[in-house]
Amino acid sequence: MTVLFAVMLVTASGNTAMQSILPTIGTQLKIPDFWVSAAFSWSALLWVYTAPKWARMSDHRGRKALMRLGMIGFTTSMALAGLALFLGLLGWYSALWTFILFAIFRSLYGGLGSAAPPAVQAYVAARTAREDRTKALSLISSSFGLGTIVGPAIAPLLILPLLGLSSPMFAFAIMGIIVMIALALKLPNDDPGFEARGVVTSEPYSAAPSAGSLKDDGHEDEAAGKPSEDSLPPRLRWGDKRIKPWLITGIMGGNAHAVILGVIGFLVLDRLGLRADPETAIEMTGIVLMSGAAATLLAQWGLIPLLQMGPRSSVLWGMLLAAIGCLVIGVADDLYGIIIGFAVSSLGFGLFRPGFTAGASLAVDRSEQNGVAGIVASVNGMAFIASPALGVLLYTYVSSLPFWIAVTMCLFIFGWGFKTLKLDEAPSLDR
Repeated sequence: MTVLFAVMLVTASGNTAMQSILPTIGTQLKIPDFWVSAAFSWSALLWVYTAPKWARMSDHRGRKALMRLGMIGFTTSMALAGLALFLGLLGWYSALWTFILFAIFRSLYGGLGSAAPPAVQAYVAARTAREDRTKALSLISSSFGLGTIVGPAIAPLLILPLLGLSSPMFAFAIMGIIVMIALALKLPNDDPGFEARGVVTSEPYSAAPSAGSLKDDGHEDEAAGKPSEDSLPPRLRWGDKRIKPWLITGIMGGNAHAVILGVIGFLVLDRLGLRADPETAIEMTGIVLMSGAAATLLAQWGLIPLLQMGPRSSVLWGMLLAAIGCLVIGVADDLYGIIIGFAVSSLGFGLFRPGFTAGASLAVDRSEQNGVAGIVASVNGMAFIASPALGVLLYTYVSSLPFWIAVTMCLFIFGWGFKTLKLDEAPSLDR
């Protein structure tokens, strides 16, 4: 779990680490805010397209192999995107070419990096009992959700004089290499092409297994571990009525969250009057985003396990808190108001994300976990195709408008989910 947590945390942190520095970079290069945010859209589109394909491929190649591929894409993307920004800030080429190259290199994360999260989720879901799956997926989801907040918060601390504002990208590339080494050395190999090794290639959790049943005798032949095409489950469809309500919930809630994350950096610059003070701007943005990290941690590591919240209750309470937080941000005009509003909204979205993920997972059979993991990853990526850029565009006209839209979406999900989402099941010892 430590290695799996690290894979999700580092990739998510690196993916959003530039959130606290890109507004300042855009200001220095005199790039309009909208185009700074739009640089992420192509990568997000590739994520939506490729994530289900990578998840499906893990049935043949193994989940660990897909995690390794995802980390290669992440590390390469971080290094090359950082190099593009570094040379652009030095004036080697124009601001336009700087962001074109940045968008191209970020697409490596969308195309290859998307292999890691569905593989990690399927790896966990296939190896946890049904009654423990919500907590396990909450832990994994917390690493990804936490990373989206922690990354921008710690990015200012990684800025070095020699490399300037691009240095956090290189730092996360190094972290990616370290995680790849840990993945290779510590995570059991589940590649179906290898000899079966107990829980690594089998699914013994349909009942509570004894300790002895978790051990492999090492005599299974290679062919026995390879799934045939006929043995694979049918492809899970987006319109499947079992997961459709959860997908609608995830799409709307994810877009509301993406709007807030896309705008918050620019809002800090403008409401605190920091456009001309880049050092203070990065510091204040980091403080705001750190408050969101603490709130997300409280939700996913504290409230969900302590209160034993199921998927439905996590979604409903999450949307209610997120709406309150977005409302506060919309009317705040000082640092403390922004911090409180962002923390409350992050607490809500921190409850929402694992609720949506676990709800979709629990709605299907164990043999369909790869399929649902890929769809969930696509939903998470889909939110970042247009919403951040659209939110920034609306922000340029009325600074509070994106937050009013987010409030409306959260309240709609609360009302719709109250009527539609399946009631949480009580844990059962025989399932």
